[in-house]
Amino acid sequence: MFELDYRLENDCVGIGSLPLCTILLMKDANYPWLILVPQRSDVSEIYQLDADDQEQLIWESSFIAERLMAEFDGDKMNIAALGNVVPQLHIHHVVRTRSDAAWPKPVWGALPAQAYAAGELEQRVAQLAAAFVTSTFKPA
Repeated sequence: MFELDYRLENDCVGIGSLPLCTILLMKDANYPWLILVPQRSDVSEIYQLDADDQEQLIWESSFIAERLMAEFDGDKMNIAALGNVVPQLHIHHVVRTRSDAAWPKPVWGALPAQAYAAGELEQRVAQLAAAFVTSTFKPA
């Protein structure tokens, strides 16, 4: 049975889900930063998903990336599946702009996480849920 890693649960808030993945918003207001987590147990690498799930993951990742770039007018979409700290397969999607404080360096360790101001987190969740409306998206 699928269970979200406690570190992802602590560091993120749910946006919703697509057929394969749970969509999480990282609680760091420095960047528009989402994480896709395939709802499969005991998977730490993309190649461990079956072929259908691998195809679905690529579709969902591309869908999220395209919507994020349009919503936040990004200059570059950073997508990464690191898993060095959290072994559960999860794919980061970070919208980067030339004006962000870490540009052009990676976001990891560049700045301390910035909490969303009161009410901003709920607004961001609603904004993203509206951007992801499709027949297969289920809001949190």
